[in-house]
Amino acid sequence: MSNVGRKSFNSRVSVHRKSWVSRSFYLLMVIFSVVSTYIILGQDYIHVFPTIGQKSFDGIFGYWASNKSCNVFSGSWVIDQSYPLYNSSLCPFVERGFNCERNGRPDNEYMKLRWQPHNCDIPRFDVQSVLQRLRGLRIVFVGDSMGRTQWESLICLLMTGVEDKRSVYEVNGNKITKQIRFLGVRFRSHNITLEYFRSPFLVQRSSPPKNAPKRVKSTVKLDRLDSISKRWIQSDFLIFNSGQWWTHMKTFDVGNYFQVGDTLKLGMPITTAFQTAITTWASWAKENINMNRTHVFFRTFETSHWRDVASERSCRLTSYPMSGTEGLDQNPFASIVREVVYGMKAPVKLLDITYMSALRCDAHLGKWSDTPSVPDCSHWCLPGVPDAWNELLLTLTAPKNGTQPA
Repeated sequence: MSNVGRKSFNSRVSVHRKSWVSRSFYLLMVIFSVVSTYIILGQDYIHVFPTIGQKSFDGIFGYWASNKSCNVFSGSWVIDQSYPLYNSSLCPFVERGFNCERNGRPDNEYMKLRWQPHNCDIPRFDVQSVLQRLRGLRIVFVGDSMGRTQWESLICLLMTGVEDKRSVYEVNGNKITKQIRFLGVRFRSHNITLEYFRSPFLVQRSSPPKNAPKRVKSTVKLDRLDSISKRWIQSDFLIFNSGQWWTHMKTFDVGNYFQVGDTLKLGMPITTAFQTAITTWASWAKENINMNRTHVFFRTFETSHWRDVASERSCRLTSYPMSGTEGLDQNPFASIVREVVYGMKAPVKLLDITYMSALRCDAHLGKWSDTPSVPDCSHWCLPGVPDAWNELLLTLTAPKNGTQPA
């Protein structure tokens, strides 16, 4: 080969080698970018949909990675004749006031509805499987009477799988009433404890500071968590809620005002006070809860259905759910909880039940409570809507997150 031909050949080889190296480098960069994006998105997802513990992390992340279109909180209520999942009259832990059927409600359609997510199916309630999964665990609910309703619902759901009903008992022998600050029910056969702590504001209530105006009868200390909070932390599942007491009737109308440090905040709006309190809760949770052990949930606000919200004198009760929320799902308390929880670096999970509950104007106590002369459009009949909250809670705490694409 001549020198000219050799130079031309070498030149072509050099150009080809450079081109191959360039393409290889480009391919490696693309692979690196894809992997990096996957990892970053995965981390972002974990931030927005935090894991509920190391045991269930792989299953939950794997499910959501392959079914990102599924949001279990977006769906509709469908008729299901296999519901309700329990008979409230056979569950001694349902308060008389929540047992609408026993209190004379003539229809039962409100009990025969199941929550169906739009793009996936949640598993059917399998009580024996759930009892085995919860064996040896301590489950704690903290909040207002809505939290107590959810607590009662979960007890009744689990009792359907216990043969000896006498083996399920309140640890202090107390009857279930709204006046008691602590209630605990033990399932002896499975060593499961379900506890409820009454803490409507989550933060401390106190007597007014010195030199406070006469109209101030008590205060809500927005920067200090409830004094019984130390009793919550050594648990396996911890479910919070708040919102029903953040009203004029529970605060200003009864001389209950807000306080930060030693300073009264007489002009602070209720929503601002609520955000301050939830932020205090978030800081406390991050500093005091062992997230490697305790799976933490915050349930969003559940909508009431009053004809006149200001007076709370009559209900908008219907026989079936509403076809739309009519804006009732756009609740400031729910928005604040979402904002605070999504902003936490700690792995706290949101139980976002506001939309699904806003549709259920048919499922409140109405006049079928233990005080029929006083209508109740806030609390829920049992069986009813709180059972669906617990079905979602159990789905999200399942080791493999049993949801399936629809």
